Amino acid sequence: MTAADLPHTTAAGPLAGLRLLELGQLIAGPFAAKTLADFGADVIKIEPPTGGDPLRKWRLLRDGTSVWWEVQSRNKRSVCADLRTADGQALVRRLAAEADVLIENFKPGTLEGWGLGWEALHTLNPRLIMLRLSGYGQTGPYAHKPGFGILGEAMGGLRYLTGEPGRVPVRTGVSIGDSIAALHGVIGVLMALYHRDARGGQGQMIDVALYESVFNLMESLLPEYDAFGVVRERAGSALPGIAPSNAYRCRPGADGQDAYVLIGGNGDGIFRRLMHAIGRDDLAQDPDLAHNDGRARRAAELDAAIEAWTRTRSVDEVIAALEAADVPVGKMYTAADIATDPQYLARGMVVPSTDRDGRPLKVPGIVPKLSATPGALRHPAPRLGEHDADVAGTTGWPARRDA
Repeated sequence: MTAADLPHTTAAGPLAGLRLLELGQLIAGPFAAKTLADFGADVIKIEPPTGGDPLRKWRLLRDGTSVWWEVQSRNKRSVCADLRTADGQALVRRLAAEADVLIENFKPGTLEGWGLGWEALHTLNPRLIMLRLSGYGQTGPYAHKPGFGILGEAMGGLRYLTGEPGRVPVRTGVSIGDSIAALHGVIGVLMALYHRDARGGQGQMIDVALYESVFNLMESLLPEYDAFGVVRERAGSALPGIAPSNAYRCRPGADGQDAYVLIGGNGDGIFRRLMHAIGRDDLAQDPDLAHNDGRARRAAELDAAIEAWTRTRSVDEVIAALEAADVPVGKMYTAADIATDPQYLARGMVVPSTDRDGRPLKVPGIVPKLSATPGALRHPAPRLGEHDADVAGTTGWPARRDA
């Protein structure tokens, strides 16, 4: 067991001593701050006094508080301030004067209207790194528009590709656009810290747009259109141009429900092993199928051959046979599967924790795994305004009293 596996530990992370001020709400900004807090950053989260971050009331609640909140705000401190007031703005300036990083995800121009924009805070603290997450970025003709993750996913090209051909495009089951933007923001913060601390530079502003973060993951979408005039379309569970790689129906389970496995047989050697395992040596030896370009042209034929084999077998039988053949294969995991899976448990990805009231709660572990300075769950998510006393009467960045 490492520090990253433990539910609560005082072990210092690689970002210990980093002072981070979080002004964001809901998902993108707080997710970025949570990621840095997991690795030791001291995060003071500013929340509105009336109700706090709306995420406290999102999804499923336990005794009035979202269990999502317990994940998104772990390792943070909560301080209440109304940023629309002079007192709230003065508090932010006081903390920003000694902070290393400030994270915000308001609509562009909001902080400027409160006298808390980049120019003002950079003048106050030239070493400050300011991460700004928004739907469309701080510049351009769309900058003034409000932007949520679903819009970033759509504009970035992801939503159009998600779903079955000829049907309404669907969203993924999580706020993937916000999380992708948050992770790009974390990368930007770490690069800016390196520039400042290893290269002797000053702080800088990091401008992350949700749509650009999603677009950054769209692989060859744009060059395929530019070079060939091809608009990539929805393809269901397949991956166009890469074959065979799909979800395949198996024999229904004992509950009568449809069952599927995922098979990635698109490597040349893997393809031959897969065909041998399903009794189709004729396809394994077909020279037209020796490489991916040939297989992509006959993807429907290959998928049909594979599913003819999987449909007569249970998920477990398919997995056992293909793992024996060294072919990548797996089932579709539900939350129930994740909670008990030995791989998740062995790597500390299902962490038995407790909330501020001592109630047990399993939460996701920490990613990535660092061998020498792993991240850790040091403090459960705070109650609203729990750390107001930390900043009351102080003139600079306050010490954490519950450390």
